[in-house]
Amino acid sequence: MSAAVTPTAVTPALAADRVTVRFGGLVALNDVSVAVAPGTITGLVGPNGAGKSTLFGVLSGLRRPDAGAVHLAGVDVTARTPQDRSRTGLARSFQQPELFPLLTVREHLVLAYRSRHARSRLWQDLFLAGSLRRPPAGELARVDALLELLSLTDVAGQPACVLPLGTSRIVEVGRALATSPSVLLLDEPLSGLDVGEAERLATALRHVVDHEGLAMLLVEHDVAMVLSLSSFIYVLDFGAVIAGGTPADIRADAQVRAAYLGDADQLQTPEPGDAR
Repeated sequence: MSAAVTPTAVTPALAADRVTVRFGGLVALNDVSVAVAPGTITGLVGPNGAGKSTLFGVLSGLRRPDAGAVHLAGVDVTARTPQDRSRTGLARSFQQPELFPLLTVREHLVLAYRSRHARSRLWQDLFLAGSLRRPPAGELARVDALLELLSLTDVAGQPACVLPLGTSRIVEVGRALATSPSVLLLDEPLSGLDVGEAERLATALRHVVDHEGLAMLLVEHDVAMVLSLSSFIYVLDFGAVIAGGTPADIRADAQVRAAYLGDADQLQTPEPGDAR
C-alpha cells in the first residue's frame, strides 16, 4: 500500500507523505504515508526490522528522507532540524531513556518545561546559577500535575540514577509531556514496565489526549495494548505500509496476520477500547 491512509478529513497534526529512505541498496522505507489526527492516538506496529524506528527518525527530524515530505499541522518541516520541530510542538521519547543521572525526577520535568516555555531561564539555571531555581507558580502547577498523572509524586525527589528501568521510561514520557507538545511520538514506552505500571501509563496517555487534544503516534511491541489505545493503526512490514484502519480492521486483516507469523493471538483484544 503506497497511498496515504488518512483516518480523518481534518488537517493532520503530523503527516508523512510518500516517504522513502535508503541505506545504500537497502530500502528501509518505501513510499510510506501516515497521518495522525489531533486528539487521537494512532498506533504504528510491525515486526522487528519493519522500519518503525526509521520512520520515527524521519518524523522527528533526525533523518532526512530520500524522497517524500513531513508536515506538522499542514506545514512542510522536511528540512527543519529536530530542535526547530520541538519548538513548534513536536516531542518524542526514545527506546532507551536518556536521563541526567544526578537530576531528580522533578528537575527533569522542570527542565523540559523550561525548554519550551522559558528558554532564557533554562540557560541561566544550567550555566549561570549552576542549579535549578525554584519554579514559579504556573510552572510548579504543570509539573506537579504531571507527577500526579504519571504516578511519580512519590519518587519526585529521587535522582534518576536510582530509578528502575520502568520508572525511567515513565519519566521520559513525562519529560516529553512537560514541553506541552501538540504532537507526541512514543517509541515503546511500555517496554520494561510491569502490568500495573503499563496500565497506569496507558490511562495517563488517554487522559492527555482526551483533555489536551494531543496527537500521539505510538510504536509498541505490545500489540494488544496498541489495539486497545488507538483509534487508527498502521502496520509496517519490510518498509511499507501493508494495512491501515481501525483496531477491528487490523484484527481482521489477513496480510497483517501473515506478517506476524503465528502471533495472531496478539490481535485478539476486547472490543471496548476500539473507539478511542
